[in-house]
Amino acid sequence: MFTAKNFNIGQLSGVSTKNIEEHLKLYAGYVTHTNLVLEKIRELSSEAEKNMGLISGLQRRLGFEYNGMRNHEVYFSLLENGAQNINESGDLHKAITTQWGSFENWLVEFKAIATTRGVGWAMLYYDKTEGKLLNAWVDEQHIGQLQNCKLIIALDMWEHAFVYDYPTSEKKNYIEAFFKNLNWQVAEKRFTE
Repeated sequence: MFTAKNFNIGQLSGVSTKNIEEHLKLYAGYVTHTNLVLEKIRELSSEAEKNMGLISGLQRRLGFEYNGMRNHEVYFSLLENGAQNINESGDLHKAITTQWGSFENWLVEFKAIATTRGVGWAMLYYDKTEGKLLNAWVDEQHIGQLQNCKLIIALDMWEHAFVYDYPTSEKKNYIEAFFKNLNWQVAEKRFTE
């Protein structure tokens, strides 16, 4: 069974305590539903052939719930312990600069991905096979997750992530607030692990 994690998120700039509190409740729901789906799959598997249709539907749901849980854990961990600037002599900054020519070039591209219409996530991954960073959009929680890649940055672009603070027409302000509050030491640690 999975357990919801606790996060040390203090006062944020441009993101209200109310928004974080409500968002954490939603995350806890993903943990609960991941456990419920797994429990139901186990229960139905005792008569797998008879329950094949139900199990198939639950397996699809598992990807949504489980990735919702894990994506949020990365997202909230990046907001813990106060904002920290990126270490310009660190490995992550060097890798970004090498691939995009400058940190600013990467940031422009990443923010553009975050404005994709619809619900989902803007992600920075590290491709372990090629040794490269990749920006990507993930629809919902699970459609477009990149195989064999380490998730470095997860920016939740579902409306629930900013609705208490910004109307959907101002989601660019939420993106800016996320980067003002980002603890780059957490991202660096995820990259170097």
